[in-house]
Amino acid sequence: MLSSWKLGGLSWAGLAKRVWGQTTEDDIFGNSAKLSYYFLLALFPLLLFLTTLLGYLAETGTELREELLRILATVIPADASSLIFKTVNEVREHAGGGKLSFGILATLWAASNGMGALTEALNVAYEVRETRAWWKSRLTAVVLTVVLSILIMSALVLVLFGGGLAHWIAARWSFGAVFVASWKVLQWIVVLLFVLLAFAILYYFAPDVRVRRWQWIAPGTCVGVALWLLVSFAFRLYLHFFNSYSATYGALGAVIILMLWFYLTGAAILVGGEINSEILFAEAGLAPSEHLRGETAAMKEPEADKKE
Repeated sequence: MLSSWKLGGLSWAGLAKRVWGQTTEDDIFGNSAKLSYYFLLALFPLLLFLTTLLGYLAETGTELREELLRILATVIPADASSLIFKTVNEVREHAGGGKLSFGILATLWAASNGMGALTEALNVAYEVRETRAWWKSRLTAVVLTVVLSILIMSALVLVLFGGGLAHWIAARWSFGAVFVASWKVLQWIVVLLFVLLAFAILYYFAPDVRVRRWQWIAPGTCVGVALWLLVSFAFRLYLHFFNSYSATYGALGAVIILMLWFYLTGAAILVGGEINSEILFAEAGLAPSEHLRGETAAMKEPEADKKE
């Protein structure tokens, strides 16, 4: 894991130069625009899938659902989060629990469309072709969607019940208010680690690379998460002072804002992937001009290994 922080022998400035060049060559921002469309289509099926699973937890599920929407509202722009909250509630009101439960596989399948689009975009960033069979690629997208859902629910449980657990421990062992305050800070650090883990899983399983190397806290993962948080909060700040989308687009303003946030999110994820791939190329001794899409030595097993 630490070897990736050697940057393949590159300096940070050299790595940044290579990443910027490949970002342009791989049309990362164009792919981010495509991702925003697929993310929009996949968002509500994913939320319905999550809320259906949470619905099996009775009252606890209701609390977790409210916590999910509240946390989304801290990252997603206000108008977009209001649109999400309203749409999810409307869909649930018009579809009983039985229908949602019966259609849980359908919502999961629809939600995985966004993951499939992200897989294609990461293949571009990692300079590889998709060689997996259609069913295997789709299965990977579905499994990644389920894993992401589990991580989200685990983080929700931690946030929702972490405070109560901290108070119980403090009362049981007389730790005092300092322990409770420290716990509240710690639980958000753990949530951040969950986000890092989600990004690392995407970079490890989504692209069709031949030789995989697990890197939880790799440079690309850290930069991707940092960029995502930065652009999310910067976009919220911008909209707080200069929100003209409602005046320009009317009722569609909230949808436009949501798609712009998805665009920034996709760009952050893909830039993180570009950083990780450029480090792999540098470790293999390949310059940007020597990248061979789908045939890159850094992404393939040695021929001797294949024959074995």
